[in-house]
Amino acid sequence: MKILVAVKRVIDFNVKPRVKLDGSGVDLANVKMSMNPFDEIAVEEAIRLKEKGVATEIVAVSIGPAKAQETLRTALAMGADRAILVQTDEEVEPLAVAKILAKIAQEEQPQMIILGKQAIDDDNNATGQMLAALLGWPQGTFASKVEAANDNVTVTREVDGGLETVKLQLPAVVTTDLRLNEPRYASLPNIMKAKSKPLATKSPGDYGVDVARRLETIKVVEPAKRQAGIKVGSVDELVEKLKGMGIAK
Repeated sequence: MKILVAVKRVIDFNVKPRVKLDGSGVDLANVKMSMNPFDEIAVEEAIRLKEKGVATEIVAVSIGPAKAQETLRTALAMGADRAILVQTDEEVEPLAVAKILAKIAQEEQPQMIILGKQAIDDDNNATGQMLAALLGWPQGTFASKVEAANDNVTVTREVDGGLETVKLQLPAVVTTDLRLNEPRYASLPNIMKAKSKPLATKSPGDYGVDVARRLETIKVVEPAKRQAGIKVGSVDELVEKLKGMGIAK
């Protein structure tokens, strides 16, 4: 089984983003970047499937600037076999990403595509679903457990009412949730080995995909600062405050 894993380069989740002074977007200058946490989980799950003997090859794919090679090298150091960078300096929207991944899937013929359920920079949560629709493949989103065998995969997914288990015929698209696994750290020997693993560089034009933006960002603002709380001296005072706010009667 060949597995295709999509990864995205985003602001490191430990960094507090800063909004540009003109409100046109988030300031990325001199900011630490890393792999999207949900995509790290996707890479880890693909590696675990390979360790179980289910998968035979893992191909990591990223769509972004030249520096996204660093993100792909991280995936290779974790255990992916080879990588493809679709290089573009444009901000690529989910539909364009899904179209490019669909073209790559047609070339690579994977039996499964795993990707994070969303990226922490735009939080769109759309690429996996769009990709499945474009390919006509079944999808298991928000996966908290993945079990693959023969020509199908069973996905336990997190829904509002609890857990739902679906059985998908391969090939299929799976998007990962936080509780699926704990990604491993790449060891130093594997980091060194990753430097010699194949990494092909393509462009959106190679796949005939137009990445022109169809959405316009009007303004980006920081969240409003939280207001200070109010201390009360007794339960009776608390009840009176709540009544004044219309919360208690």
